[in-house]
Order: sequence, then structure tokens, then C-alpha cells
Amino acid sequence: MIVLSCNNISKTYGIDEILKDISFTVEDGDKIGLIGLNGSGKTTLFNILAGETLRDSGEIYIQKDLKIGYLKQHTHMESNDSMFDECLKIFKPLIQMEKDLRRIEQEMSIEGSKPNSTKLEKLMDDYAHLMESFNNNNGYGYQSEIRGVLKGLGFRDDEMGKRVNLLSGGQKARLSLAKLLLEKPDLLLLDEPTNHLDIEAINWLENYLKEYSGAVLIISHDRYFLDNVVSRIFLLEDLNIKIYNMSYSKYMRQRKKDIEVLKKKYEDQQKEIKRQEEIIRRFSNYGGSRYIKQAQSRQKMLDRMKTIDKPMDTKKAKIIFEPKVKSGRDVLRVEELDKSFQDFKLLEDINFTIYRGEKVGLIGPNGIGKTTLFKMILNQIPYESGHISLGHHVHIGYFDQEQTRLNLDNTVIDEIWDDNPKLDHYEIRSILSRFLFIGDDIFKEVGELSGGERGRLALLKMMLSDANFLLMDEPTNHLDIDSKEVLEDALIDYEGTLFVISHDRYFLNRVVDKILELTEEGIKEYIGNYDYYLEKKNEVILEEEEDYKTKTQIKLERKKEREKLESIRKKKREITNLEKMIEEKEMDMEKLDRLLCDPNIYDEPDKILELTKQRETLELKIDSLYERWIILTEE
Repeated sequence: MIVLSCNNISKTYGIDEILKDISFTVEDGDKIGLIGLNGSGKTTLFNILAGETLRDSGEIYIQKDLKIGYLKQHTHMESNDSMFDECLKIFKPLIQMEKDLRRIEQEMSIEGSKPNSTKLEKLMDDYAHLMESFNNNNGYGYQSEIRGVLKGLGFRDDEMGKRVNLLSGGQKARLSLAKLLLEKPDLLLLDEPTNHLDIEAINWLENYLKEYSGAVLIISHDRYFLDNVVSRIFLLEDLNIKIYNMSYSKYMRQRKKDIEVLKKKYEDQQKEIKRQEEIIRRFSNYGGSRYIKQAQSRQKMLDRMKTIDKPMDTKKAKIIFEPKVKSGRDVLRVEELDKSFQDFKLLEDINFTIYRGEKVGLIGPNGIGKTTLFKMILNQIPYESGHISLGHHVHIGYFDQEQTRLNLDNTVIDEIWDDNPKLDHYEIRSILSRFLFIGDDIFKEVGELSGGERGRLALLKMMLSDANFLLMDEPTNHLDIDSKEVLEDALIDYEGTLFVISHDRYFLNRVVDKILELTEEGIKEYIGNYDYYLEKKNEVILEEEEDYKTKTQIKLERKKEREKLESIRKKKREITNLEKMIEEKEMDMEKLDRLLCDPNIYDEPDKILELTKQRETLELKIDSLYERWIILTEE
């Protein structure tokens, strides 16, 4: 059953067109991911659906009495009530119903003591109907439901009595999400719901939404979350919407195929148009009614041809991290580390080692001490006992999720130039353009930049440093999906060592080869990516196996992981070589097409035949290269 339908929705702000002729339907129970680059109009579309922004044109059909719930990315909540009492407001009708039941019980008790009461029967009838409605609406379980949702989203029992006005911005965002889920609207609009959630809370939310009976539209850059929850993808691109009725991973594979096929069709059509235009020009120059008629006929054919729009350039900016100095084998060793804040013991007996070339992910719930551990490694805060030692020739580069190392008063260009005075003006501008700082953007003050722009600038500073050991705290925050993939590709190819805090499970799956899980009991090591960590977490005997693992077993596991990573790198190199060969062959094809269009060879049929055969052979070669490229990118 269709609960919402949009037909030709358009929206413009001044001269900027944001949405154009957007049409789609949402059915009851749909789980849909709305994706697109930052600024593509996703939040604008949500605001229109929620009735908070007027559309310029188009129609929206909403099912009668449909209840829409909207979680905005930035929420403002002010209240002197406790967190639990704030959630109780959702259940005001149930609370009133409970009061009415108690009142009717008292009246029945009074009327029951009277002989021959005529009012008692009506009271009993009212009580029965009210009790049925109360039970059907979970009247006896709503307080447990509140606690369950709050705990699922990462709140402890002792936090539920905390006043709303004393909560942090992230806690208020989680509380807003909790209230929305407790309301159970027919259609949920969720704008970046996993922001401010740790991995455990995201897992809980995934399971909750998968079982949710209503329809859900989700804006998210969390690809792992999308893969686990949605079964349809709406892509906002070039003002329009493209619909894929499939999971996120399948969409990614299909999207690559669609773009390559469209690119090939576009290039073939452009070549044919050029060839026909050259023939028309030549026939027009020959003169004579027969040639002119031929030229006119071909021109009419071109005019009627439905041209294919040029597909977007799929080549993304490439970031390259190249350590200038090779470190020793042991990069970081942490032994028996303890850290307390007054009487509160945050970290106790922390032990781990990171070796050269490893890509290590540090995970754990919010507040467990991950960023504190990073700051102790950086010698920014002291620790009570234990040892932190860096290896030989280790140079640290630090990416701070708050970008506190950026000078907010600097312009973008000066922020880079201050640390790299040997670079000339042309080199600086060229490097900045690769990170999408183009034109007057380079003269913006850092304090005026968005979160995503500051993130890109901080990454660039790290790339230009002498670091061979990267410490990164939530590097994918504020990045759109394309930017995340560029960063991931760079880190996969990075030959130095990486230690990263992240809640982005898709990122952890692609990039890291070792997981360190920080818990209240200490730190646990898993030799593998995030999926491997999940697999091992589900094995009951994991701890016993890890306790008695021999050094030989550890070496064998690391060897297998290195071989696996080398296989991945080998595949990426083959893909890069294929793309280079395709580009070269297509340039050769263009040369042949120019020769075939040259009027001087029309008197040499043997030459034309030879060039045509060369073109056919080249075209077969290009097709085979594309087939191999598609196979590799789908694996």
C-alpha cells in the first residue's frame, strides 16, 4: 500500500535549482536509503516531505491520517525535566487512561456497596472497554519500553534521571531519536541517525529498524548501516532522483556497471556524430544537388537523434600518503598502562603492540577512553603508571576529529603554506585543488569552513607531513560517501602504519587488518577486519583460544593476513593498469577515427580497409579489457 507519493517536485533557492521533477513512491514497510553528495538536496527533500519547506511545484500525496516523524541532523531540545520524564510525555494518553481506570475502580467500589445500583453496570462496561484499549497499547509495559529504548541508544540506568538541559549536544540528539522511536510514526524520516551513536547502539538501532512495522526513509553516510537496514536506494544526483530496488552493496556494483555502459554509449555516439558531421561538411563542399541532398538528409538524421547526456566523471580525486622515512619493526608498545581521573579509573592494565605496516582499528563504546589513549600516546596528557614506547624512526601524524590543530584565523592557503614553506604558489594551489579547494576557496578563513572542509584540510596537512605512523580519530566524520572511498583507497595503499578510532564499520572492514576492542575489562585483540571481529565475538570459546594462543600461531595468522592484503593490493594494481590500458587504446581509437574521417584517404580503398580492420581489432581489445575490469571490480 502506497503511504506517500511525490510527482515532479521542484525546489529553487534564488537562482540555485536544488530539486527538479522529483518523483517516487513509498509503500508501507519500505526501508529506503536516500543518498547523494553533500549539497545534493537530501535534507531539503526531507523538509518538504515533513511540511517544513514549501515546494515550488509538483504534487505530494500522503495517506489519510499518516503520522510522520522527522529526526533532524541538528536538534535543539530545552527542558528542565529528566530524560525519563521527557520520554513519558509521549505516553500522555496512556497515563491519562491509567488515571481514568483508577477513577472508575473507585467509583465501582462505591457503587458496588449500594443496593440495586443502576450506575454499576455502565461503569463496568466502560471499565472493560478502557482496559482493553489500555492493554492493546502496552499500558503495563510503556515504562519498560522507555528504559529499553534509552538503554539501546547508549544511556545507562543512572543517567535516565539527568535533566535534559544538562545533556551534551550528542546526548540530546540520542534522546530526540529515542522519543521519535517511542512515538512509532507510520513514516520515519531519519537524517543521519547514527551520528553520536557508538557501534553497540548502532547495532541496536539496525535491529530495531529492521523489525519496525512502518516505512523508513534514511539519509546516511554509514554504508554498513545502510547495507543492514535498507532494501531500496534513492540516489539524488544532478537535481534528479534515480531509484534502485536493491541493497546498498548491490547498488554500488550496479552503479559502476551503469556508469561504464553509459560512458561507452556516450563516447560511441559522440564519435558517430563527429563522423557524420565530417561527411556532411565534405558533401556540402563538393556541391552538386546529389551531394547537397545527401548532406541535408544526414543533417536531418542528426537533428532527430536523441543525444545521450555526458555521464558524470567517475574518476575521483586520489590522495596519496607516502612515508618519507621507514620506521623500525616495532612501532608502538603499550604495557600495563593505567589512567584515572580523580577517583574514577578510566583505563587499567592496557597492553598491546603495533607493528610496522599494520592497519589497526580501535573500537569501544563512547566514554570508554579511546581518545584519552590517543592523547597519552601523543604525550598530551599524563598517565599514572605503565609504559608507552615508540619504535625507531617513528614519526606520528595525528588527525583530530575536532580539528583542534587547525588555526581558525588562518586562510586555507596559509594553513598549508605555514607548515610547507618550500612549496611555491603553483604547487600549493595544485595540491589544494585536489582536495576540492578551488578558486577563491583557498582564501577562506579556516574558522568559516564546514566540518567536511576542515576534515579535508586536516587530511591534507597530514599527507604533506613526514609521518609514517598515522593516528586518526574518526576520520570519516562529516565526509560524504565518495570522499570516504577516496580516503579508504589511500589508506589501503599506505605503506606506513595506521592506528584509527572509528565507528564506521564499512571503513573498518575495508581498511584495517587488526581490531583492538577497548572495554571496561581491558583491551582485546582480533587479527582481522570488522566482520572477522564480529565472527569471533560470537564464538563462546574465543577468550580461551586467545589466552592459550602460541607465538607461532600468531605469526601464522599475521602471515595469512599479509598474504590476503597483498592479494588485495595486487588486484588494485591490475585494475589501475587496466584503466591505463583502456585509456591508451581509446586514444588509439580516436586517432584511427580521425584518419578515417580524413577526405584525403577516400581515394585509397586499400588504406580504408586496413584502417577499418585495425579499428575492429582495437574495438575487440577494448571490449575485452572492459570485461576484465568489470569482473575485478565486482569481486
